Amino acid sequence: MATLPALFITDESLPWEEVGPGVRRKIMAYDANLMLVKVAFEAGGVGAIHHHYHTQMSYVESGRFAITIAGETRELKTGDVYHLPPNVPHGAVALEAGILVDVFTPMREDFV
Repeated sequence: MATLPALFITDESLPWEEVGPGVRRKIMAYDANLMLVKVAFEAGGVGAIHHHYHTQMSYVESGRFAITIAGETRELKTGDVYHLPPNVPHGAVALEAGILVDVFTPMREDFV
Protein backbone atom coordinates (compact mmCIF):
# COMPACT_ATOMS: atom_id res chain seq x y z
CA MET A 1 0.00 0.00 0.00
CA ALA A 2 1.39 3.43 -0.95
CA THR A 3 2.15 5.92 1.80
CA LEU A 4 0.18 9.16 1.75
CA PRO A 5 2.04 12.44 2.19
CA ALA A 6 1.37 14.31 5.42
CA LEU A 7 -2.15 15.68 5.40
CA PHE A 8 -1.60 18.20 8.20
CA ILE A 9 1.59 20.24 8.47
CA THR A 10 2.44 22.60 11.31
CA ASP A 11 4.58 25.63 10.57
CA GLU A 12 6.74 25.21 13.68
CA SER A 13 7.64 21.63 12.73
CA LEU A 14 9.49 22.71 9.58
CA PRO A 15 12.96 24.31 9.31
CA TRP A 16 13.91 27.49 7.45
CA GLU A 17 16.65 27.28 4.80
CA GLU A 18 18.88 30.28 4.06
CA VAL A 19 18.83 30.88 0.29
CA GLY A 20 20.59 34.24 0.04
CA PRO A 21 21.34 37.41 1.98
CA GLY A 22 18.16 38.40 3.79
CA VAL A 23 16.11 35.58 2.20
CA ARG A 24 15.09 32.19 3.61
CA ARG A 25 12.51 29.62 2.60
CA LYS A 26 10.46 26.87 4.15
CA ILE A 27 9.08 24.04 2.02
CA MET A 28 5.66 23.53 3.54
CA ALA A 29 4.25 20.64 1.50
CA TYR A 30 4.58 18.97 -1.88
CA ASP A 31 3.86 16.00 -4.07
CA ALA A 32 4.85 15.40 -7.69
CA ASN A 33 2.18 17.80 -8.97
CA LEU A 34 2.18 20.70 -6.52
CA MET A 35 4.41 22.51 -4.03
CA LEU A 36 3.81 25.26 -1.46
CA VAL A 37 6.79 27.26 -0.16
CA LYS A 38 7.02 30.20 2.27
CA VAL A 39 9.79 32.70 1.51
CA ALA A 40 10.71 35.24 4.20
CA PHE A 41 12.54 38.43 3.21
CA GLU A 42 14.28 40.97 5.38
CA ALA A 43 13.84 44.57 4.19
CA GLY A 44 16.04 44.91 1.09
CA GLY A 45 16.20 41.14 0.49
CA VAL A 46 16.37 40.20 -3.19
CA GLY A 47 14.99 37.27 -5.11
CA ALA A 48 17.15 37.63 -8.23
CA ILE A 49 15.59 37.59 -11.70
CA HIS A 50 15.24 33.98 -12.84
CA HIS A 51 12.88 31.69 -14.73
CA HIS A 52 11.79 28.06 -14.61
CA TYR A 53 9.42 25.75 -16.47
CA HIS A 54 6.95 25.60 -13.56
CA THR A 55 3.73 27.60 -13.36
CA GLN A 56 3.86 29.73 -10.20
CA MET A 57 1.39 31.77 -8.19
CA SER A 58 2.54 33.80 -5.21
CA TYR A 59 0.55 35.38 -2.39
CA VAL A 60 1.96 38.31 -0.39
CA GLU A 61 1.31 37.11 3.16
CA SER A 62 2.94 40.21 4.66
CA GLY A 63 5.11 43.17 3.71
CA ARG A 64 5.61 45.14 0.50
CA PHE A 65 7.54 43.96 -2.54
CA ALA A 66 8.70 45.29 -5.89
CA ILE A 67 7.84 42.35 -8.15
CA THR A 68 9.33 42.28 -11.65
CA ILE A 69 7.71 40.06 -14.27
CA ALA A 70 8.93 40.05 -17.88
CA GLY A 71 10.66 43.43 -17.37
CA GLU A 72 7.67 45.18 -15.76
CA THR A 73 7.85 46.10 -12.06
CA ARG A 74 4.91 46.72 -9.76
CA GLU A 75 4.60 47.20 -6.03
CA LEU A 76 2.54 44.53 -4.29
CA LYS A 77 1.45 44.47 -0.64
CA THR A 78 -0.19 42.16 1.87
CA GLY A 79 -3.07 40.28 0.26
CA ASP A 80 -1.91 40.74 -3.35
CA VAL A 81 -1.10 37.87 -5.73
CA TYR A 82 0.94 37.42 -8.90
CA HIS A 83 0.78 34.66 -11.50
CA LEU A 84 3.71 33.40 -13.57
CA PRO A 85 3.31 31.21 -16.63
CA PRO A 86 6.25 28.87 -17.37
CA ASN A 87 9.61 30.37 -18.40
CA VAL A 88 8.74 34.02 -17.69
CA PRO A 89 11.63 35.94 -16.07
CA HIS A 90 10.73 37.29 -12.62
CA GLY A 91 12.20 38.50 -9.36
CA ALA A 92 11.37 40.29 -6.12
CA VAL A 93 12.83 42.99 -3.88
CA ALA A 94 11.47 43.38 -0.36
CA LEU A 95 10.61 47.05 0.21
CA GLU A 96 9.95 46.05 3.82
CA ALA A 97 10.26 42.75 5.65
CA GLY A 98 7.65 40.27 4.52
CA ILE A 99 6.66 36.78 3.43
CA LEU A 100 5.67 35.42 0.03
CA VAL A 101 3.77 32.13 -0.23
CA ASP A 102 4.74 30.47 -3.52
CA VAL A 103 2.78 27.66 -5.18
CA PHE A 104 4.38 25.69 -8.02
CA THR A 105 3.11 23.10 -10.45
CA PRO A 106 4.68 20.71 -10.95
CA MET A 107 6.74 20.66 -7.74
CA ARG A 108 10.24 22.19 -7.79
CA GLU A 109 12.57 19.18 -7.83
CA ASP A 110 15.52 21.55 -7.44
CA PHE A 111 14.23 22.60 -3.98
CA VAL A 112 14.37 19.11 -2.42
